[in-house]
Amino acid sequence: MAEPTEPTRPTGPTETRIVTKRLHDRPDDSWTLAGATASGAYEVLKSVLVKGDAADVQEQVKLSGLRGRGGAGFPTAQKWSFLPAGSFPRYLVVNGDEGEPSTFKDRMLVERDPHQLIEGIAIAAYAIQCNQAFVYLRGEFALGYERLMGAIADARAHGFLGKNILKSGFDLDIVVHRGAGAYICGEETGMLESLEGKKGWPRLKPPFPAVVGLFGCPTVVNNVETLAAVPTIFQKGADWFAKLGPEKSGGTRMVCLSGSVNRPGVFEVMLSTTVRELIESPDFGQGMPPGRKVKAVIPGGSSAPTDQRRRRRFVTTR
Repeated sequence: MAEPTEPTRPTGPTETRIVTKRLHDRPDDSWTLAGATASGAYEVLKSVLVKGDAADVQEQVKLSGLRGRGGAGFPTAQKWSFLPAGSFPRYLVVNGDEGEPSTFKDRMLVERDPHQLIEGIAIAAYAIQCNQAFVYLRGEFALGYERLMGAIADARAHGFLGKNILKSGFDLDIVVHRGAGAYICGEETGMLESLEGKKGWPRLKPPFPAVVGLFGCPTVVNNVETLAAVPTIFQKGADWFAKLGPEKSGGTRMVCLSGSVNRPGVFEVMLSTTVRELIESPDFGQGMPPGRKVKAVIPGGSSAPTDQRRRRRFVTTR
């Protein structure tokens, strides 16, 4: 499958823009501190830290219905709640090792709006009372690494990271670790092994990372898109976010569309969007090129299962 010619240009209807809103509103400087703060970056973090109630932050994320955007779709707040009470230190690890062929949504968020991710990390870290976060970034994301490192430095210089953030008494630092092209490190425990300097190979579970994770400590692992959605929950309200999706699954989803469509790219869509709409809608794929028709779709990336039971669900376009 061919990669879109402009994978960092998000598209789609205005009403679906949550994590891609700033990318639309400020396409020329969305990744800079000036561009991000001009459109409201870190205002939510300020309000969260002023209230000073980590339990309430978790409760609002629970009410929002936010689920993991890395593939498993596990309720985000429930994952946070699995950390053993009173067990410190604890860590937050952000999975940015987007190695699935034909996927590029997390790359777009890291490249075009790193401050949204940083703010989401800070809010999540405060909610779970963690003072150290790690971003495991796919090594090939050279531009994303450069912009994320610059954004972290700017955030630290302006008091949004580091010691005593915004004079709240909360400390947080972020370390960015670049992967080395190992697909298996996209699996959360393989990623933790790699972060520890070991061979990136999945661990046996249980114990789960929430109990025995990075360096043997309780650890939450969240996807880039998951944390990028967190600031909007507090900006717009948990109820507003929840109502965007079906019961028990709030918000929108980012979808990567490639192959023989007129407009491949990254789309932020409502969870009710069908595959047909994604391919044919003028807001998204805009249909097939002349002389071609849809024969089937691979909905989970080119590494999706192709066993006999599921094969009829996965095809290519001709």
